Amino acid sequence: MAAFKTLDDIGDIRGKRVLVRVDLNVPVADGKVTDLTRIERVAPTILELSDKGAKVVLLAHFGRPKGGPDPEFSLEPIARAVSDVVGRPVGFAKDCIGEVAEGAVFGTPSEGILLLENTRFHKGEEKNDPAFVEALAKNGDFYVNDAFSAAHRAHASTEGLAHKLPAYAGRTMQAELEALEKGLGNPEKPVIAIVGGAKVSTKIDLLMNLVKKVDALVIGGGMANTFLAARGTNVGKSLAEHDLAGTAKQIMIEAAGAGCAIILPTDGVVAKEFKAGAANETVPVEKVPADGMILDVGPKTIEAVNQWIDRAKTLVWNGPLGAFEIEPFDRATVAAARHAAKRTQDGRLISVAGGGDTVAALNQAGVADDFSYVSTAGGAFLEWMEGKELPGVVALKA
Repeated sequence: MAAFKTLDDIGDIRGKRVLVRVDLNVPVADGKVTDLTRIERVAPTILELSDKGAKVVLLAHFGRPKGGPDPEFSLEPIARAVSDVVGRPVGFAKDCIGEVAEGAVFGTPSEGILLLENTRFHKGEEKNDPAFVEALAKNGDFYVNDAFSAAHRAHASTEGLAHKLPAYAGRTMQAELEALEKGLGNPEKPVIAIVGGAKVSTKIDLLMNLVKKVDALVIGGGMANTFLAARGTNVGKSLAEHDLAGTAKQIMIEAAGAGCAIILPTDGVVAKEFKAGAANETVPVEKVPADGMILDVGPKTIEAVNQWIDRAKTLVWNGPLGAFEIEPFDRATVAAARHAAKRTQDGRLISVAGGGDTVAALNQAGVADDFSYVSTAGGAFLEWMEGKELPGVVALKA
């Protein structure tokens, strides 16, 4: 997938200013970053550019400030965390455009690293205002986008700059796009997708796209209850969107027409209340008590899912199979994740996963590092799975 330029194509950048769009929208408590994952992901790009002699000028947003600068959403504390991760000093400028930014960039030495203030302190960022794009571009000679997680937004720093400066994909963006191409773009078949989560309503586009691209689609979580109900199964008090029965039926019709097998639970772990350690039983889905809730899939379903994973060459995963946040309703998700991880490590499966709950579930199962690729991008990963073009990616295409 070489439709975009990477750092391999950037040439001699000694002494040049390289604007690097990164994702630093990280959790912060008491002025300290509590999860360094996103910073660690972009560190290789930062260090490579610095080692090549560039002035590395970082652009990022943080939170959703309203109406202008707000100390609560300043990137200044995050500059310290970036410095800790890359092991080098990281300067900070209190604005991302104008004299303050230009002065800070000018004062940054070759090989130096500078973080500019939150791009969302300016309304022109989210509006992709040409004047704001122009102001940002004054601080750079080249543009590198290493923030796939923000690529679904056509903002000034994620899309506009790619049209003003020579544009390249950073190493994280490159890895993400190459992994996604292996997942759905040009995958090794058979392909299986596991899609879970609470509601069908949030993933209609996703399901409609997947049934045309994969050989088998496993539906879990609360979503599965909607499909079971649409099929005429009484799911008791389980979370289900009964008003979407028609949509669920249409998805199953589309799947049948495309030759995609839909795998729904055949048994479920049922409880009368949703809490840790709640009394529960495993029953066939046709025998869910009227006052019961399906909170996880049962062992027969896990066995069926694992058999499909065994047949597959490629797995794409978004969403847990059950209410994994609460024991014992995490068993199915953990079991399937560990099985997929083992197949991956044995060289028999390409596994690509993404989405906040999915990443948390894989971490809980202790196998996030054993998948071929785990995307930390939420909305962008979902829109990619839905088959939508991402503005930040399209802008990088040669």
